[in-house]
Amino acid sequence: MTTEIKVPTLGESITEATVAKWSRSVGDAVTLDEPLVELETDKVTVEVNAPASGILSAIAAHEGADVKVGALLGSITEGDAPAKPAPQNKAAPKAAAEKTLAPAVRKLVAEHGLEASAISASGKDGRLTKGDVLAHIEKPVQHPPRTDSRREERVRMTRLRKMVASRLKEAQNTAAMLTTFNEVDMTALMALRAVHKDAFEKKHGVKIGFMSPFVKACVTALREFPGVNAEIDGDDIVYKNYYDIGVAVGSPQGLVVPVVRDADTLSFAGIESAIRAYGVKARDGKLSMDEMQGGTFTITNGGIFGSMLSTPIINRPQSAILGMHNIVKRAMVMPDDSIRARPMMYLALSYDHRIVDGREAVSFLVRVKQCIEDPQRIMLDM
Repeated sequence: MTTEIKVPTLGESITEATVAKWSRSVGDAVTLDEPLVELETDKVTVEVNAPASGILSAIAAHEGADVKVGALLGSITEGDAPAKPAPQNKAAPKAAAEKTLAPAVRKLVAEHGLEASAISASGKDGRLTKGDVLAHIEKPVQHPPRTDSRREERVRMTRLRKMVASRLKEAQNTAAMLTTFNEVDMTALMALRAVHKDAFEKKHGVKIGFMSPFVKACVTALREFPGVNAEIDGDDIVYKNYYDIGVAVGSPQGLVVPVVRDADTLSFAGIESAIRAYGVKARDGKLSMDEMQGGTFTITNGGIFGSMLSTPIINRPQSAILGMHNIVKRAMVMPDDSIRARPMMYLALSYDHRIVDGREAVSFLVRVKQCIEDPQRIMLDM
C-alpha cells in the first residue's frame, strides 16, 4: 500500500510554498508523524510529517521546488527498507548532450549557438528537453569569476525574504509615505523599571522591558488619532476600533511581525509575556500564519541592533509604523536652563499621507512621547 505525502493547507491566503529541506532520502524507513520535509512559505517554515509508517519510496518535489497546496511531495510504501537505489549520476547534465537530441531541441540549440553539454538536463534518462534549453536561455548571464582575492557565494533567496522585498517595495509604490521624528527622554521610564523590575519579575514570571510601555503608549495615542489605526480599502477608509499591535522580532529566516491581539485589554505583564512567547516561536520557526496577520499598527525596535535613527516602512495595509531606536546619553537643556546628561531615544513615525495628515502624525508622536516621559499617564489613561 502506498500513501501520498501532500502539501497541507498553509493558512489564510497562502497557496504556494517552496520545498526547503528533506530530512529523509528515498529508501529510508520513516515512522508515522515523523518530520519529513520543511516547506518555506511567504512568512514561516512549515514541517510536513509522515502520514504513515513505511519506506520513503519516492520524492516528487525536490528541494527548491515551488509547490501549491495539495500538490504531491512524495510517497511512502509499507514494508521494510529495500536496498538503497544507486546514486544518481551527477554528471548527467554533460552526458545528456551526447545522447540523441530530439529534433526540436537540436534546432533550438543550433539557433542560439549553444553548447548542449553546458545545459543541465532534466528529461528521462538524462535527456535534454526543450524546456531545459529555454530555461538556460532565460537564465541571467553569469559573470566570469573574479580574478582577485575576493570570492562570491550565490544563495537562493528564501520565500520569506522574497515576500518581504515584494511587500516593502509595494508599500513604497502604493502609499504616500512620509516620516516624522521626535525624541523622548527615557529617564522616568528607566527609573520605573529599576525600582520595580525585581518585584515585577517575581510576581509575573517575566521581565519588564521597554516594549510594553511603548505598546500601551501607542494604544493611548491611537485612541485619540484613529486615522493612524486605519487602512484604505478601495475608496473607503476603514477605522479599526480594536488595537492589534504588530511587534517586529528577528528570526533565523528574517524579520517577522507577530501580532499582540487586543493590546488595550492587556496589562504590562500580559504584553511582555506575549512578546516573549512570540520571540521564542520566531527563533524556532514555529510562528503560525494567524499569529502574523491582521495587525492594525506596528512597532519596530531597531535600537536593539544599535540603530540611532531610521525611516521604517509601513506594513501594508496599515497606515503607520513606529520606529524605536537606541538610547544614548546626550546633553539636554532643562526647563531651568541647566544642562544635564539624559538618556534619549529618537522616535520615527512613518505614515500614509493618504489617510493621516501631518498634524495628526506629529500629534500622535507627541502623545507617545508624553506617555513615555510620564509613565503614570498610561496607568491613569491620561
